[in-house]
Amino acid sequence: MISTPPEAPDIGAGKTPPAASACAPVVEVMRKRADFLACARARRQGTGTMLVQGRDRCDGTALIRVGFTCSKKVGNAVTRNRAKRRLRALARELIPVVGRPGWDYVLIGRAEATATRPYDELRRDLAHALRRLGPDK
Repeated sequence: MISTPPEAPDIGAGKTPPAASACAPVVEVMRKRADFLACARARRQGTGTMLVQGRDRCDGTALIRVGFTCSKKVGNAVTRNRAKRRLRALARELIPVVGRPGWDYVLIGRAEATATRPYDELRRDLAHALRRLGPDK
């Protein structure tokens, strides 16, 4: 006997699964230096654990782009990579929910804070920074 796992939705015969990606904005990782520099000239919101830069691209697309950076001030390569991994995990979780379509965001790690602060507090800091970077500010 095959049973459906409790977390799987019961679709039934003839029904199609709900399209989760149809309503969520698409998130893409920025890789070009010019995109990072454009965000550096735009709005920024600092927290104790990170700096978030954001700009409205004004191109009318629903695409959200995000970039990550940690300078050598954050620490050695191991510490910098840990901080960037944590920032990527936060972005994967929060940017589609709190981020604004058509915006670029750059998350910059801070020395001795991004890699060591509890994850729940990092999440709260990022959500606060994203709300503060709104178009009305």
